[in-house]
Parts: sequence; C-alpha cells; structure tokens
Amino acid sequence: MSKPLRVKVNGEPLFEVPAQNKDSLLQSMEQAGLETHFHCRNGFCGACRSHLISGQVAYITEPLAYVRPGDILPCVCIATSDLELEH
Repeated sequence: MSKPLRVKVNGEPLFEVPAQNKDSLLQSMEQAGLETHFHCRNGFCGACRSHLISGQVAYITEPLAYVRPGDILPCVCIATSDLELEH
C-alpha cells in the first residue's frame, strides 16, 4: 500500500489524501475543511485557480479555462505527489 500524499495550502497544517485517490484536489481540500473558491467544478471558469509552489498533479479532465504556467485548477486535477499550494 502506498503512503498518503501530503498537501499544504496557504501555509495551513498539512492534510493527507490517499495515494490512489480519485477525488479531485478541490474535493480533497473541501473534505479537509479548507475554504475553497469555485463556480463550475468542470475546469471552465478558473475560479479555483491555485498556484502550485511544489509537487505534481495530473488532470482528470483537460481544463477549458486558461491556466498560466505554475498554476493549476484543483477542480479537475488530482495530486500525484506531495503538494504545496497557494489558493
């Protein structure tokens, strides 16, 4: 069994997601009790845009909104490594 991935958002205490997690990063953030900003949950609007400080993600669905280099859309991606985000 793989060890859980650790996620840190805005310098808050770490939370963990299972390594084989299929929930979007946005869903994982909500489950950890973090206040999140979003509108569509489909990668279209870009309201959940976050800056990826460190780590890697994989997109479940290709984002439809423009994503600048270094940014991610948590609503349509999953963590594939430990992460640090600014949201």
